[in-house]
Amino acid sequence: MCDRLRQRQSGKRGPLTGPNPTDRGKSGSKIHLITDRNGLPLSLGISGANRHDSLGLEPLVVGIPPIRSRRGPRRRHPAKLHADKGYDYDHLRRWLRKKGIRHRIARTGIESSTRLGRHRWVVERTVSWLAGCRRLHRRYERLAEHFLAFFGIAATLIGYRRLTK
Repeated sequence: MCDRLRQRQSGKRGPLTGPNPTDRGKSGSKIHLITDRNGLPLSLGISGANRHDSLGLEPLVVGIPPIRSRRGPRRRHPAKLHADKGYDYDHLRRWLRKKGIRHRIARTGIESSTRLGRHRWVVERTVSWLAGCRRLHRRYERLAEHFLAFFGIAATLIGYRRLTK
């Protein structure tokens, strides 16, 4: 499908937007983020607001750069992944297990998400840091590539600020 047709179909806001089910159907984008335990962004992505969270996990995990270690070769994936109930699907658990990643995903209807709170606040804090950048608080760009580029710049600034403290 050509880009112009795709833009025309998605309306004024450009690609990777969709009707937000919690905000009266207004167009919006959703931020997907993986951080390390200190809150440094490792991989980030965007999608339409109407897209389910579970569809964004695989591209994010694949997009994590190799992690430098003190000894031995670089690790290609994290050792452990914490996620909330939005990612509670058997095919995601199998996929993570096949990649060699231990997962801790809250099970829907069985566990409460309060046990993940001590891990989840790190991601929420990083999202708050990203939202502190005025350009990212609201999506002004029509092209998803530009919006994602600004997120990359903001993530780089967050990493720089954390390392210079």
